Amino acid sequence: MATHQTRPEERLDHAGIRKAYEDDPDTADQRLFGRVPCPDRRGFLKGAGLAAMGTALGAAIPFHRNLPAGVVPVALAQDTGAKHMGEKDGLTLLNERPLNAETPAHLLDDDVTPYSRLFIRSNGLIPQSALDMDAQGWTLTVDGEVENPLELSLDDLKSEFETVTLALVLECGGNGRAFFDPGASGNQWTVGAVGCPEWTGVRLSDVLAKVGLKSGAVYTGHYGNDVDISGDMDKVVISRGVPIEKAQEPECLIAWAMNGEDLPALHGFPLRLVIPGYPGSASQKFLTRIWVRDKVHDGRKMGGYSYRLPAYPVAPGTEVPEQDMEILTTMPVKSLITAPQTGVEVPVGQPTRIRGHAWAGNGDVQAMHVSLDFGQTWQQAELDAPPNRYAWQRWRADVTPREAGYYEVWSRATDGNGVMQPPVTPGWNPRGYGNNMIHRVAIFAV
Repeated sequence: MATHQTRPEERLDHAGIRKAYEDDPDTADQRLFGRVPCPDRRGFLKGAGLAAMGTALGAAIPFHRNLPAGVVPVALAQDTGAKHMGEKDGLTLLNERPLNAETPAHLLDDDVTPYSRLFIRSNGLIPQSALDMDAQGWTLTVDGEVENPLELSLDDLKSEFETVTLALVLECGGNGRAFFDPGASGNQWTVGAVGCPEWTGVRLSDVLAKVGLKSGAVYTGHYGNDVDISGDMDKVVISRGVPIEKAQEPECLIAWAMNGEDLPALHGFPLRLVIPGYPGSASQKFLTRIWVRDKVHDGRKMGGYSYRLPAYPVAPGTEVPEQDMEILTTMPVKSLITAPQTGVEVPVGQPTRIRGHAWAGNGDVQAMHVSLDFGQTWQQAELDAPPNRYAWQRWRADVTPREAGYYEVWSRATDGNGVMQPPVTPGWNPRGYGNNMIHRVAIFAV
């Protein structure tokens, strides 16, 4: 009898696995993993089938003999959200489980980043309610070191507080990780884990004022209902927070819309925080709770090496004790060349327009410069004011290659404190956070 030969990519596609089990679980067992049920409904997994399921899960299955036939592991049954990648424009997929993808620099030229070009950073799996765009019964709890704990619905937020819309940069703390040497573990972001959409919601400070902060309030702790990649619905995926002083900045939002539309599933539907100037991990998606703490928050990915830097400079590759790591808070000044695209040909002896964006975690950018001679000389670029604090700023400059050949355009931003981007990766750290080295693109003068 002929047997169906399953391609490896078919076996490892989570959406396909889930759909196959929904349609016909017994056939899915046989077709995907070669598992044939016994009378007691146990299934025998061995050899290539067992290896395929282990690969899909990313782990061995110690009790695979006990897994009932026709039952897909819950970790594979959960939708990763990868089907939404088709709605994105040219993003580079880094990881499907959890889903992470970055945007090439030349696709980030818009002043306001559209949904189709905003990077994806997931720590867990997208909750089914978000995939279904179903906010029925959704509530946000604000409790802890407050006088009047509240449970707020979306309608409560929209009716009881002033609605504001701000353009705010969102950047992954690991943006630029790929350039550290020696390398650091984690998604190998280059320059595209950043964007500046318009967010609509209410000020976090207004909600905190409504509940009334006690004198002992020190930090916030954030929680969402995304699902751990193990499929364990009770396991917290990520829970970070910020100092209470940061939470009270007027630009920190509890947002329900992006670019005038409901938050997309990939970006936190129906509610998320946007904490500009801090690593994106502080901007909790799928927000369900804000816990005001009387100490620095100790939720998942607040300790160890997660989103932390050494308290002192270290040589690349140094093993830094956990107790010597400090929380990454304010993101460094940075710039991006969005045009021309790297590798293009430009005319000799004629001006070529260079443009991009610049931003700083402590507020506005003070100056922008570009170089055409590998940093030997710099010329000042025209720099626009931001529409509001923590939005990125458009810059532009004209450069003229005087003879044919290979050139690199380098961009360097300087923040309001006079701190500028370095030409090489800054302070090495074990997880590759906070890389703000200058951006470079290649051009060929012909």
